[in-house]
Amino acid sequence: MQSVVSNRLAGRSAVITGGASGIGLATARRMAAEGANVVIADIEPTSGIAAASEVGGLFVKVDVTSEEEVRNLYAQTKETYGSVDIAFNNAGISPADDASILDTGIDAWRRVQEVNLTSVYYCCKYAIPYMQEQGKGSIINTASFVAVMGAATSQISYSASKGGVLSMSRELGVEFARQGIRINALCPGPVNTPLLKELFAKDPEKAARRLVHVPLGRFAEPEELAAAVAFLASDDASFITASTFLVDGGISGAYVTPLS
Repeated sequence: MQSVVSNRLAGRSAVITGGASGIGLATARRMAAEGANVVIADIEPTSGIAAASEVGGLFVKVDVTSEEEVRNLYAQTKETYGSVDIAFNNAGISPADDASILDTGIDAWRRVQEVNLTSVYYCCKYAIPYMQEQGKGSIINTASFVAVMGAATSQISYSASKGGVLSMSRELGVEFARQGIRINALCPGPVNTPLLKELFAKDPEKAARRLVHVPLGRFAEPEELAAAVAFLASDDASFITASTFLVDGGISGAYVTPLS
């Protein structure tokens, strides 16, 4: 586990969907290091149990497209830890059959929307009432830099789903602001997760085509996104809500990038 950075999340419960791998696992480690009680919510029990054991937290097996399972996730969190303080709604997919609109079938479209967008709707719907009772809470929804930019190498349903997450987060952030609930959209650029590494290992040209657009000249590490999530979850971000929180290495601000 990462060494303690601070105790700014001490005593708070943090629910992380997709918490068994990638950004979710890195965030679980970071939040546990900052004192949070971590709930790993994932569809994969083997890695989920291992992640929860590593951070001294709770594993709940969840299909985030199931309303009843999501409802139960927050009920278990409340029962176990006495509160629902932080919800990092991070689970998502980016399947190969989601590509150009000309090639993407309706079943692929619907599956991505269900996992990436409808799940965030469920998670917010069932986390917010606990936060209303408490008079405080922080929700961080994983959108993407593709929610604010277009790409010629399209993943049409993925991009649309992340645009939906961004818009929904902004609206909820405004609606519940005066109830002490902060809701923000995390918009990562490309991150060195197993999914990305597998994709680009198969096609180095595709990786190079993307990397040229990053002013910092590299992809993000999961731990860098985890640090951003921990910040948004904490009181250090007490005046930040309804935001498009870009952690993208400068991609969205670039026109021409450095040669070296």
